[in-house]
Order: sequence, then structure tokens, then C-alpha cells
Amino acid sequence: MEEVGLQDAVVSGKEQLDQPSSTFEGPEETQTAVGSGHTEEQAAEVGPAAPSSIQNGASSAPTPVDQFRSRRFFVLRPGTLNQAIKDVEALVDKEVDGNIQGTWLMAEVDHWNNEKERLVLITDNTLLINKYDFVLFRCEQIQRVPLNLVDRICHGTFSFPKHSILQRDGDGVRVHWDRLREPSFTSRWNPFATDYPFITFTYHPVRNMSEELMSLCDINSFREKLKEAAQKVHIMKPVPGKANGVLLLNQEIHIDAYVGLMSFLGNQNKLGYCMARGNVGY
Repeated sequence: MEEVGLQDAVVSGKEQLDQPSSTFEGPEETQTAVGSGHTEEQAAEVGPAAPSSIQNGASSAPTPVDQFRSRRFFVLRPGTLNQAIKDVEALVDKEVDGNIQGTWLMAEVDHWNNEKERLVLITDNTLLINKYDFVLFRCEQIQRVPLNLVDRICHGTFSFPKHSILQRDGDGVRVHWDRLREPSFTSRWNPFATDYPFITFTYHPVRNMSEELMSLCDINSFREKLKEAAQKVHIMKPVPGKANGVLLLNQEIHIDAYVGLMSFLGNQNKLGYCMARGNVGY
């Protein structure tokens, strides 16, 4: 919907767009655990070069038009992502959460099919979902899920009710932590409800901009790391009266939404992401 002047911008800036976009220029020593189980010494700084061949389902490098669109994401500004990861990792409570096992950049998909940008951390004891403002460099909200409550991890394509006009391509991962509780009728019809006993993730739109981002946005590595960490906590800290263990299921991820005009407009305009929108960034 925001294609006004896009072709002119691509033509006039062709020389710049033909070059790999500069994304991150963080400090020489990275203190974060980036991607799936990377240690402090192994964590590589997210680099600027886009891959010549894309893995995990994509067939080619981003086109100049894709690069032009992606540059509007504030997470791609030099040093932004490295600073954001440092900020959210500083909020980890070592006594409660333990050590950091990995960090991922993903998109949350809520029960009304709205996409929301998220930084997600897996620690020894906790799954941390962070709503981070990449414009003001601050964490606005943290959701903590104890890993010994996680009982199911589902992965697969998205599905909608038979008569729904909505659709969503790609794969996702849904994490359940209370199999005995179903969302209430009120929560199902409340777009702002936060009491759902599960959370759903999919790929962040910038994942194909570089090989490092592909690793940081990889929902498959997130799924495997989460299962491994949760199984360890189930053994060490079992919950009385609750079956221990984590089920890993390959099945469709169902979103019970029908019309979704708000999600259609929001997702088309990427309102759930920190982006530059004309003379305004939010």
C-alpha cells in the first residue's frame, strides 16, 4: 500500500540499491548469544552482506526492490539490533531465569492474525518474549513463560476456518504452556486479549537480507532449542500434578479468525514493526 514513488526511487537510487545494504555495525566483541545456542565467543556480529544464494526455502538473493523496502525497518539500521539484544539481555534475572541459551528475532502472530515484531530469548529456566522499540531503544514489555510449564511445541503451515477470508503463507511455531486451559469466549473476540495459554511465531520479514539474519530469524532452530531447554527444566523442576515432558508436533497452526480487516490493513502496512513511514518513524 505504500508503493507511491517506489519505482522512481528504485531508478534514481539504482547504484545504491545494487550494492549490498549496510545493516549492522556493532561493537567488535559481541556479548550476546546470537541464534541457536551460540556462546559468547561464537556469537558473530550481524553483517551487511546479503547472501548470494538463500537457504531455508528462499531461492535467490533479495532484489533491489526488496532491499529498498527492507531498509525502512529500523532493526536494519547500523548497530540497532546489537544494541537491542544487549538491552533485553540486561533485563534477564540470573537468579530466576538463569543463563541465556539463545536469542531470536521473530514475528509474533496473535489470535487475530496480527503480526508483531519480537525479540525472543531462551534461558535456562524461562522463555522471554520482548516487545522492543527499535526507534527509542527501550523494552516496552516482557512476557515470562517458565519452561517447566511448556508442554507442547507445534510447527507447520497456518490454517484458518473454512469460511475465513484470511490467509497466511509460510510456516510457524506455536508454544503451549497450559494444555488444560482453553481461551474464553471473551478472549477469542477481544483483539487485545493477552491471557492466551500459547504464543505463535513466524519469520521476520528481514530474514533473507543476510546469512546472519537468517540464523537469527530461524524459527526451526528456535523450536529445537526450546524443546531441549524445556525438557531439561521438566526433569530438574517438575510441576506437581502435571505430566512432565514436551511434545513436538508437526501439524497445522490454526488461527480462529474470519474477516480480519484490522489485521489485513495492519500486516500490509507492517504496523506491528518499527519502520520509517515517510517523514514519520514508528
